[in-house]
Amino acid sequence: MKNVRQRCVTFFLVVAMNALIAGFTVPATAAGTSAQQGLVDAARVTFNDFMRAESMSWVRNHLHEVKALLIIPSLLRGGFIIGGSGGRGVLLVKDSATGQWSQPAFYTIGSFNFGLLIGGEAAEVLMLVRTQAAVDKLLASSFKFGGDLAITVGPVGGGAKSNVKADIYSFALSKGLYVGVSMEGSVVTTRDDWNTAYYGRAVTPADIFILNSVSNPGSAELRETVAQAAVVKPK
Repeated sequence: MKNVRQRCVTFFLVVAMNALIAGFTVPATAAGTSAQQGLVDAARVTFNDFMRAESMSWVRNHLHEVKALLIIPSLLRGGFIIGGSGGRGVLLVKDSATGQWSQPAFYTIGSFNFGLLIGGEAAEVLMLVRTQAAVDKLLASSFKFGGDLAITVGPVGGGAKSNVKADIYSFALSKGLYVGVSMEGSVVTTRDDWNTAYYGRAVTPADIFILNSVSNPGSAELRETVAQAAVVKPK
């Protein structure tokens, strides 16, 4: 009888402990990722701002050609005329075989130069990654724009053309208007801690973009928005 009682007590303790653990386990889509999900949602808003901006018709017309997008909802300048600060963004990579867009990975960018903004103002930035070499660079933990990886301000306006063969075109808006932002020399770093928080385990950009081994349903709206905009438009 005593053994039966002990087994019952042990059983209920195990059940209670499992319930307690479950109560404190936060899934990858819950409150523990509120900051990351907030950035993903902000990236969708920023992307839509570019799709609506009158000056960004070149972007809309060439979006289907790109291999990846780096979306930075708020790139903040710290100084006046020449200054540096930074911002966080998300990278989406397009599968060349299926045309589907990947889950997002989180990045930090810093040491840039604004062309026209005064200190303290922010810009929304969209980078169109046009070559596989650039995508491969973005898989590294940290790298600098320039040198082997050419980046330039993208053409603006409906009839705009560019003869520059750059790996990445960058575009920026401030308060809905185009501004010049030079990203040359900027340092881009993966946010491993944010990626871990968003997907619930340690992951690398390769896990996200190549192996497709993780997912978060919170990115669905962003990915769908980009996919719809990147469809080739009939002429």
